Amino acid sequence: MNFVTPKKRQEWLGQAEDYADIFLQKTKYILPHLARLCLISTFIEDGIRMWMQWGQQREYIMSSWNVGWFIGTLFVITNLVGQLAPCGMILARKKTDIACGILVFIIALQSLAYRIIWEPRFLLRSCSLVGGLILLMVENRKEARSLFAGVPTMQNNAPKNYMQLAGRILLVIMFLTIVRYDFTIVSTIQNIIGGICILFVAIGFKTKLSALFLVIFLSMANVYANCFWNVHEHRALHDFLKYDFFQTMSVIGGLLFVVALGPGGVSVDARKKEW
Repeated sequence: MNFVTPKKRQEWLGQAEDYADIFLQKTKYILPHLARLCLISTFIEDGIRMWMQWGQQREYIMSSWNVGWFIGTLFVITNLVGQLAPCGMILARKKTDIACGILVFIIALQSLAYRIIWEPRFLLRSCSLVGGLILLMVENRKEARSLFAGVPTMQNNAPKNYMQLAGRILLVIMFLTIVRYDFTIVSTIQNIIGGICILFVAIGFKTKLSALFLVIFLSMANVYANCFWNVHEHRALHDFLKYDFFQTMSVIGGLLFVVALGPGGVSVDARKKEW
């Protein structure tokens, strides 16, 4: 029976990292723009939905919270403007930190209005969106403009490094919502590999390679599991799958920022450079 030796595994891992570096070099001018677009996609989709389903959203808030027409309308307008305007600012790279702050407020508002705080699955996904926005703020900082420069030291750039740590941890929380518990061989392998990559991203070990793997894995799983385009638009399942699809796209955007920016100073990868 043949076993893969540790030396052989190390060679394979080294080759995978080399391919990842080649990919990053070839896409270094495209990756930040793609990451931004993916990250804000769920906010753009939800803002458009507020416009298209204006009456339905207002009626839901009025009946759910027993409030009047004015409060229901104000909620819809707040969600509409509070999502589309910051997305435009982010795409134009204008006042990005303020735009991210507004979107975090919208996430909190929706968590209360739609009672997401009592639904662990949706709450965890909201936390992942916040993690992606934190990484976007990191990317917007002057120190992070050179995406492939050396990792800064903790002493020189501690706030940014801690923001990257918080962003990474919040971002990978989303994967807890897609763990499968049917204990088949495929699901078990998927959970083990995914769990290892989640852990690596969280602690900042082989970070770019692990994040890139999660981007590929999550992209394929998203297209397979959330194919809302195959469901009639008048069915409730269509809106659910569409919501899930774009939320997952936003998490993919956050992971692309991890790929582009690296783990930051609070990570195993950064410590290894000091050893």
